[in-house]
Amino acid sequence: MSWMIVADSSCELRSLPNAAPETGFATVPMKIRVGEREFVDNAALDVAAMMAEMRNYNGASTSSCPSPEEWAEKFLMADNIIAIAISSNLSGAYNSALVARDMVLENHPDKNIYVLDSLSTGGEMTLAIRKANELIAQGLDFDTVVTELEIYYAPRQILFALSCFDNLVKNGRLSRVVGFVAGKMGMRIVGRGSEDGKLDMLHKTRGETRTLAFLLEEMDRRGYQGTPVVISHCSNEKGAQLLRHGIEAKWRGAEVTILPCSGLTSFYAQDGGLIVAY
Repeated sequence: MSWMIVADSSCELRSLPNAAPETGFATVPMKIRVGEREFVDNAALDVAAMMAEMRNYNGASTSSCPSPEEWAEKFLMADNIIAIAISSNLSGAYNSALVARDMVLENHPDKNIYVLDSLSTGGEMTLAIRKANELIAQGLDFDTVVTELEIYYAPRQILFALSCFDNLVKNGRLSRVVGFVAGKMGMRIVGRGSEDGKLDMLHKTRGETRTLAFLLEEMDRRGYQGTPVVISHCSNEKGAQLLRHGIEAKWRGAEVTILPCSGLTSFYAQDGGLIVAY
């Protein structure tokens, strides 16, 4: 039987190397609206141009999730479907995927469709996609793949570091004065994804070096023990590489992947942002 792994575009991936036999991979795009212009978060998106547009626009930018029809189109492409969506507390993508599942099953009751609420975004979704592909490659049946994926994903952790606050200010989540002062002083905000998939602020610091040191300390405090890590960055590959070196030095043998942020995660992280998932 054929398989399809589907995720919304906040997963960072646009292709899946070493896909299991008879397994496809596809993303459904989020959209980012800046003024009258809409950016579709797919492989053709020029993220740098989108970020420049956001910086130059005085109003608040917004995002929207894939429609049920976009999810359903992918669900029709295989017998067994594993779908992974950004946190339901950040977007309507998960609920949209559930609607699509019901639409497809109404006419194709023989299909198997599972939708995972990642309660996260970015690299954590990447890790779930890779694990699903690994389980499928083992020749496991659908129910076993779902069960093993849920067990693997349960202890997820995600941290983020922000150095730009324009979008938070424009969307009313941070006062304009605080945002201006924080930017001028080189402040960084470090936070985490909560258990229910929301964003919690943990710490304020100054400068990249202190920020990276705090991220490593926080990973240690939260019990990280060398499992695979995905670092996403928004125009900050240098910071991502330094963090990778820090992780590999502290936890020998850790497998660290660095990916550029998608359009949607760039919308949240902004210039210089880092997202660490493990």
